[in-house]
Amino acid sequence: MTGPLAERIAGNLYSVVVAVVSGGGAIGWVKPPSRAEFDEWLDDVVAAARSGDAVAVLAGAAGGAVAGFGYWRRYERPTLRVNADLEKVFVAPADRGTGVGGRLVSLLTESARQSGIETLTLDVRGDNAGAIRLYERLGFTEYGRRRGFVAVGPFRYDQVLLAQRLQT
Repeated sequence: MTGPLAERIAGNLYSVVVAVVSGGGAIGWVKPPSRAEFDEWLDDVVAAARSGDAVAVLAGAAGGAVAGFGYWRRYERPTLRVNADLEKVFVAPADRGTGVGGRLVSLLTESARQSGIETLTLDVRGDNAGAIRLYERLGFTEYGRRRGFVAVGPFRYDQVLLAQRLQT
């Protein structure tokens, strides 16, 4: 991402990531990433989207702030490329409970369907009951669970595996 607008959006998105992770949000980081780590991650997502291997959706809030973000990415293995994984979805703490998360997941699911993705998968930390309820309400079903698989310091959580079949 380049230019002043892209940098402002990236800065706002970074602030949301820091707030979510600092608040205990289960989005893949145990502690907030450095800005350099975040930029590397975002560059990777943008590159995957440009190549057609991913779709990212950014939800805006009043005043140009970021309300939420999510993306899916095709699996890399040639035999699995007809499927994709919903890798991250998160909502700014101030925008939780407003429907942003549901809209993000719905948009991402529809974009995957339109891209010919056959099955959209995701995983969620087992203690994130709100996210599990949201995904199930939007048509995802649990197909597996890895007990104690997610490590956050001394704590262990289940990894809940969910999927939605998009093409028949």
